[in-house]
Amino acid sequence: MRNVRLAFAAFLAVYGLVCMTSPGTGRLLDSVDLAIHETGHLVFAPFGEFMSILGGTLFQLIMPGLFVAHFGRRGDRYAAGAVLWWVAQNCWNISVYAADARSRRLPLVGGGEHDWTYLLLRVGLLEHDQLVARIIHFVGILIFAGAIYMMLRYAGEPTADSGEEQIEVPDRIQ
Repeated sequence: MRNVRLAFAAFLAVYGLVCMTSPGTGRLLDSVDLAIHETGHLVFAPFGEFMSILGGTLFQLIMPGLFVAHFGRRGDRYAAGAVLWWVAQNCWNISVYAADARSRRLPLVGGGEHDWTYLLLRVGLLEHDQLVARIIHFVGILIFAGAIYMMLRYAGEPTADSGEEQIEVPDRIQ
């Protein structure tokens, strides 16, 4: 099982580097992320216009974050790392959207208002859209590094429900 997990970690490391260096290119999870993003607008709509618009981006981070928390609570740190990779991938996609705030060249679902134009305009940072995008992208790199580290570090660790027997060793033998 450890070798399979290491192979998957290697795949996500390589695939992550591709996603990181060209985040604007369509990738495997983009359709899922888009559906989650659009759902986020609905989920956060009761909290006002600003939160409704921010909700798309927030939900893209919250949904995989909930899976990270779930696997972490179960003690499956490898799986938590794998899903943390998804958070990083979402950061890179979000950075593309934020970088487009002034130019508004990206095609939008339904042709509505550009989330990041609205958000950055409201907080007075529209002229800094490229810096905001670089910061989001960099945060994604840090999360990616943490995710790959977790996967490599815990690849050999049995999960709570793997059927592998876990033996507790006392701190000292009396």
